[in-house]
Amino acid sequence: MLKATLRSFLAHKGRLLLSALAVILSVAFVAGSLIFSDTVSRTFDRLFASTAADVTVTPKETFDETIPSGQTLTLPASLADRLAKVDGVSAARADVDVEGITVVDEDRESVGPTTGAPTIGTAWNPTERSPVELTSGHAPKGDRQVMIDADTADDKDVGIGDRLTVVGQEGSFPVEVVGIVTFTTTNPGAALVFFDTPTAQTKLIGDPKGATGITLDAADGVSDAELKRRVADALGDDSGAYELRTADEQAESDVEQLGGFLDIIKYVMLGFAGVAVLVGVFLIVNTFSMLIAQRTRELGLLRALGADRRQVRRSVLTEALLLGLVGSTAGLAAGIGLAVGLIELMGLMGMNIRTDEMVVGWGTPVTAYVVGLGVTFVAAYLPARRAAGVSPMAALADAEIAEIGRPLRLRAILGSVIGAAGAAALVGCAVASRTSSAASLLGLGVLLTLIATVVAGPLLVRPVIRVLGGSFPALFGSIGRMSQRNALRNPRRTGATAAALMVGLALVGGMSVASASMTKSFDQQIDKTLGADFVVQNGNFVPFPREITERIRATEGVGLVVRSQFTTVAVRLPDGDRVKTTAAAYEPQLDKVANITYAQGDSAAALADGQLAMDKDFAEDHGVRVGSTVPVEFQGGRTAELAVGALTDQESADGFGSQGGIYFGLATLQKYAPGGQDAAVYVNAASGTSPDDLRAGLEKTLDPYPQVQVRDIADYKDLVHDQIAVLLYLVYALLGLAIIIAVLGVVNTLALSVVERTREIGLLRAIGLARRQLRRMIRLESVVIAVFGAVLGLALGLVWGVCTQQVLALQGMTALAIPWGTMVAVVIGSAVVGVVAALLPALRASRMNVLAAIAHE
Repeated sequence: MLKATLRSFLAHKGRLLLSALAVILSVAFVAGSLIFSDTVSRTFDRLFASTAADVTVTPKETFDETIPSGQTLTLPASLADRLAKVDGVSAARADVDVEGITVVDEDRESVGPTTGAPTIGTAWNPTERSPVELTSGHAPKGDRQVMIDADTADDKDVGIGDRLTVVGQEGSFPVEVVGIVTFTTTNPGAALVFFDTPTAQTKLIGDPKGATGITLDAADGVSDAELKRRVADALGDDSGAYELRTADEQAESDVEQLGGFLDIIKYVMLGFAGVAVLVGVFLIVNTFSMLIAQRTRELGLLRALGADRRQVRRSVLTEALLLGLVGSTAGLAAGIGLAVGLIELMGLMGMNIRTDEMVVGWGTPVTAYVVGLGVTFVAAYLPARRAAGVSPMAALADAEIAEIGRPLRLRAILGSVIGAAGAAALVGCAVASRTSSAASLLGLGVLLTLIATVVAGPLLVRPVIRVLGGSFPALFGSIGRMSQRNALRNPRRTGATAAALMVGLALVGGMSVASASMTKSFDQQIDKTLGADFVVQNGNFVPFPREITERIRATEGVGLVVRSQFTTVAVRLPDGDRVKTTAAAYEPQLDKVANITYAQGDSAAALADGQLAMDKDFAEDHGVRVGSTVPVEFQGGRTAELAVGALTDQESADGFGSQGGIYFGLATLQKYAPGGQDAAVYVNAASGTSPDDLRAGLEKTLDPYPQVQVRDIADYKDLVHDQIAVLLYLVYALLGLAIIIAVLGVVNTLALSVVERTREIGLLRAIGLARRQLRRMIRLESVVIAVFGAVLGLALGLVWGVCTQQVLALQGMTALAIPWGTMVAVVIGSAVVGVVAALLPALRASRMNVLAAIAHE
């Protein structure tokens, strides 16, 4: 049996090739994502471990900010002198490091990364652990000299002697480049600008006696942990105001901050792998089902010669495992290539990682082979059981019949039960009143309805394809009739072939409806809420210095200017919950630039000193009412008892801000968390000034500040559309992968179908069917199968999308939009996919020798 199995595998290796490609794609994405994330993690582990000081002292953060306020936490620089006297400290330095500065060249173009990485201003305090070394020029001296890193200098064509402008928290100031530093370790992608320490203190943090951290070197024989303990003892009661970390703890903290970025890439890659696995299963199931059907006589002969059911089943599963082994090996190699490509891509984005340090841990090949072998084994199990059921009498049959005519009662019952459960879950999702329960029911409903559609798909083949192919006989005559009947011949095969395409299109259909609904809802919210002529914001929502706001105020034609800032707060609620959220702060003239609907109170009460506004639904959930007093913790550790002055009703669970919709007056924020920068400035034109003239004036004023943009309502909508489009592009990429594998599935099905119908094709050719007519017949068969998969997928995706919109409605996105243009384009695209998939099988069929085909068994 083993010899027979190996011979069978080698005999059908060409037919198994396309299935192997599905395994290769699945394994490649899994292996590539693991290798890439392991390599980047190892690289940055080494970077942070080699550059971290023995002990680092920083101001204690109340919470990690997700939306920055622009406030830089500082500590006294004199603390370095105090800690230098601690026994076991060999050196102590006061450091200044500020992210989010902007550097502009003489052409008013930004000198910094365009990939989202920060531009960091830092004091030049070189040590043996510095990640850079001075390679050209000299160290900065005075408030007009800086050094920049070589990668930024090369990328932005900046050299020694060039004049730049630095825009920091305290405003802008001119500088000259006097030195170039080069990374001695991995470049993390940021742009580095070095100042002397006094300049960094006064220009970057606005405190000539401040620092952002103290770094300590341990004396010989003193461990980092022991030095940390001694420093904590020396700080005494003040230790609670500071965060103390050893080198290992600091490195771990830095890695955690980077981890979110790496996880995004890793999970996106694994998402592609998941789609490849899911769609590949359909391809492999179909391939083995058809091969077994075509080998009915061969399997019957094995049974007649004495092979039992277990041996036949084991033989088929062995073939599947051989396919998985080959596919996994090739996929692992492809995954290494994919990881190299990702590393090179990161290099183009400024993050220089060496491919010769690529990490292939033992877990990667293990995972690759588990995925590859597991996918093929699971996909081949049902066909293997079917093969084991072949009767020895099948060896005497004149033809190989591929399950034609077998009843579909079991599928009907199983599909109906699962479908009913899935429909119930989706109905529950649509009527749920809480987002968490609605989302859970949505996930369950999507899973169950997908399974039900796959199971019951063959039941839909005959009624749907009769409709889809109903015009074929009228348009293409007998060729059209035969193509339609070929697609109807084996509902199981047609259903399985179309299922691969259906999965991808259901995903894109659902996400298209959800994204279109989000876009329409945001458009409605922007039209309803935004009342200002223009909004000035940073391109990546990072706060900007007060200098820019003052320049806006001084622009000719400007009437009203309303500032806003964001900050992270924690609110203690009457029901005992402590909710951390992002709160907004506005100047008193908010009503003149925004239209806010209040359930109780008004903007005057919301922005009054010592008061705040809150979303009414959030307030009801936590037992808050107008007049309630809630403790609020601000960044920096200060707390305040603020009264609820107003409740908003913005048709959103998040209200006007983030969770809870909390906002208050700018004066309240400055009282408890001073030093923040403006996140947005709302601007109205003065009387007699047209919006076009005002925009031209603002853009001229802000020309030296490339980090900020002037936006009106249309621009704001475009910004939201672009952000939603990022998610949609990812879905389209997943769809593209699903289509590639689905095309392989259609090609495989048609190719094997051509082999199965070799004698039939020969007879058709013998009675006068032309080569061109034969190719058309196969193309039409492919088109109707592809369109069938598209119709099922889009119908399913439409239901998913509508239910997803119901979940979004609980978050205030109440508009439902169905992108009919996208739906029609997908159906047309599916027809094109069908034509492309049929090219090679149709060409192969048309080149058959007629006599050899008739004599084929």
